[in-house]
Amino acid sequence: MQKNPIVPFILIMAFGIGLIFFLSMTGVDKKEEIAAGHEEGTGGETAEGAEFDPEVAQGKCITCHGGDLAGQGDVPALVGTDLSKEELVKIITNGIEGTIMPGGLLPGQEEAMADYILTLK
Repeated sequence: MQKNPIVPFILIMAFGIGLIFFLSMTGVDKKEEIAAGHEEGTGGETAEGAEFDPEVAQGKCITCHGGDLAGQGDVPALVGTDLSKEELVKIITNGIEGTIMPGGLLPGQEEAMADYILTLK
């Protein structure tokens, strides 16, 4: 008697559908808890309230300011900047209108990022 080669695929498909159904029901049961976490700011991808991580922050700057943050093209260098901490915080918070510098990249961590930039030599 010859085995049907499709049977294992059907079993895997049935298991996958069952798993998706189970996980969906688990999410429905916890929807209020998940929503409360988002309202408190603990459930999202935001950096607000998180501890400042220079590597994560630098990763947001590398694309435009270059791998060594020395600037490239019309984008100024962050290393050795002559801007004050207050100016940096304003730029990090609001961006620079008419340029590619967006605001709000590090919500709640603007001052820590400004301090970090000022340490770059």
